[in-house]
Amino acid sequence: MTGRRSQNRKGEIKTAAFSGPAERLGESPVPCRAAVFDLDGTLADTLEDLARSCNQALASAGFPVHPVESYRRFVGDGVYKLVERALPSGHRGAEECEAVKAAFDRYYAEGYLTSSRPYPGIPSLLDALAEAGVRLCVVSNKPHPFAVRMAEALFPGRFSVVFGNRPGVAKKPDPAAVWEALERVNVLPEQAVYIGDSDVDVLTGHRAGLWVIGCLWGFRGEEELRAAGADKLVQSADEIRRLLL
Repeated sequence: MTGRRSQNRKGEIKTAAFSGPAERLGESPVPCRAAVFDLDGTLADTLEDLARSCNQALASAGFPVHPVESYRRFVGDGVYKLVERALPSGHRGAEECEAVKAAFDRYYAEGYLTSSRPYPGIPSLLDALAEAGVRLCVVSNKPHPFAVRMAEALFPGRFSVVFGNRPGVAKKPDPAAVWEALERVNVLPEQAVYIGDSDVDVLTGHRAGLWVIGCLWGFRGEEELRAAGADKLVQSADEIRRLLL
C-alpha cells in the first residue's frame, strides 16, 4: 500500500512519480472503513486567522497587506508557499520568505483559534461516521503542531490520526502521508475516501488511490474541484453522511 518511495535532496520521503490517478473504485466505497479529511477549508473555516496572521507578518516587515478573500488563493500548499504568494513580486527570495514566515509563525501561534470554527454540520458528521465504525484521519499541509492542536481543540477526541506538514515527509499532493495514516488505522485505500476543498486535495486523494469528495463550502470552489476531477461534489456535511453511511 505504501508504494515506492525515495528521498529528495532535502531528505524528504517522496513517492515515485505518477503518470495519472491510481486505480480506484468508480463509486464511493460502501461500507467505508476510513475517511481522510483535509483541515483548513474542509473541516474548519480558518481563513480569517490565517489572513490576519499573514497580514501582521507582512506589515511588520514593511510589505503591503491583502484582503481576507485574497487568501483563498494563497493557502493550501503550506506556510512557505502562503508567504511567497503574499509577498510582492521581486521580494520572494528565500531570505525574505523565511523572515516573513518566522513572523507569521509567531502571530499565528498567538491567534490561530481566534476566529476559526468548524463548518456547519461537521461535528455531527464526524460523530455519525465514528459511530458507524469509520476511522477518521486528518492529512493537512498545515504545520504539524498547529494541525494537531487545532484538530484537538475544535474536534476533541474524534481523530485516530492527525498529520500536518512534518519534516522529512513530502507535503500534499504527494500521497505518502495519506498512506501512512491508512496504515495506522489498518485500512486499504480502496476502503477509504479523501475529503477536501482544493485541487491539491483531489490530486492527493487520487494519487493515493482513494475516491475523492470535494467540499463546495471551502476556500477554492466548484470550478477548481471539477477541473481537478473530484469524484463527487457536496454542498453540505449531511451529503457526505448520506454518501458513506
